[in-house]
Amino acid sequence: MLYGNESISHYTRGNISIWMSLAFQAGILNIGGFMAVHRFVSHVTGFATFFGYEINQADKTHAFGMLAVPLFFLLGFMLSAQLVDIRLKLHMRPKYYITFGLIFFLICVVFGLGMMGYFGKFGEPLEVSRDYTLLILLCLVCGIQNGTIATVSKSIIRTTHLTGVTTDLGIGIIRFLNRHKLKGEIGNEVEANLMRAGIIFFFGFGSVFGGYVFSKVGYAGFFVPVLTSGLLFALMLYFQMFRNKLAAPLTLTRKVQK
Repeated sequence: MLYGNESISHYTRGNISIWMSLAFQAGILNIGGFMAVHRFVSHVTGFATFFGYEINQADKTHAFGMLAVPLFFLLGFMLSAQLVDIRLKLHMRPKYYITFGLIFFLICVVFGLGMMGYFGKFGEPLEVSRDYTLLILLCLVCGIQNGTIATVSKSIIRTTHLTGVTTDLGIGIIRFLNRHKLKGEIGNEVEANLMRAGIIFFFGFGSVFGGYVFSKVGYAGFFVPVLTSGLLFALMLYFQMFRNKLAAPLTLTRKVQK
């Protein structure tokens, strides 16, 4: 699944499982952020809209907050680019285990602070400091996650928002319907369309599932993405670190025997 310089953009069963899990996780994070502070997490367009509205109000505090939050989404992209994109271009092993480790750590922070009462009462009106802290942390998570997958897939796969995926699906469906005219120019459009539909479904499923969980247990609902991100981090760590170290002596032994 994750060996050497190989990316995680290939249509393998393991990689598809990763993408769907991340889409499910993103759906939970988005509905959790929305239900907690009434703002979507990975919707940068929405933050720009809110900024345009708030900047024209007498109290401009929320305007500056809305301007600052998406910068952490950008920061997440930059972190993933340094750990994955640049290393791929230099033909070095991308450090997926670090990006997924950061995602796991940040979600654990959100869960911990929520359970300790730092963010206040779940679902209360948006406050200035503590609720923006929640949005910043969740935006940073989504930026790292989306940046990692979008980078290695050359922007074909996105897991934290559906605008691009839905656009690609619409184009892909038309390409498939006109496959006889296009002949060999559509490539693996069938697999791509199934992947796009799967991401939309699992994001929606995560939102529905998360909506139910958060309505029952509040901030404790973030324990679900703690589990998913923790499992993905463990997989990345195993395949990129421990399995490679275990395989190296075996490869050397075989070479000596020859």
